[in-house]
Amino acid sequence: MVVNVEDKPGVLNRVASLFRRRGFNIESLTVGKTEKPGISRMTIVMDTDEAGAMRMTANLYKLINVVRVDNVTSSPSVFRDLAMIKVATTPENRAEIMQVAHVFRARVVDVNPESLMIEATGAEDKINGLVDVMRGYGILEMARTGRVAMRRGSKADTSALSFEGADAAEDETLSYSV
Repeated sequence: MVVNVEDKPGVLNRVASLFRRRGFNIESLTVGKTEKPGISRMTIVMDTDEAGAMRMTANLYKLINVVRVDNVTSSPSVFRDLAMIKVATTPENRAEIMQVAHVFRARVVDVNPESLMIEATGAEDKINGLVDVMRGYGILEMARTGRVAMRRGSKADTSALSFEGADAAEDETLSYSV
């Protein structure tokens, strides 16, 4: 589910609280700026059926800062995750770990005498596979984003700015945080 919201303090808390009050568990939540000033994009992953998704969509639209809700589950979309994995290395296995990272189309972004930091983007299954292989070498630290999603196609959805503050959102001098 992709939710476009006004980029104002407290919006993330209100959205997460709505899920909690309705008894839904958020499996993954990512939030970031969009191409439109004043609008943030939340990608929320939850385990529910179509009826539950429709109920959450209706409830999200009741929140004042929600601009647009889009269920992208069954539409042609691209889904990606990001992981940064710090793996323990020795001089003997460093090349082998780098080769495994290459197989997963991951990049080595930091090298130290005792570790490598690997950055990987892709489908959740690909990231899980890389993590499983790297566990054998010793994962020292790991950070993963949640899933992000975007519909396929060349047209941008401009209906997301159909709220009263659209003119204010175009003003580059406004600065809000979520």
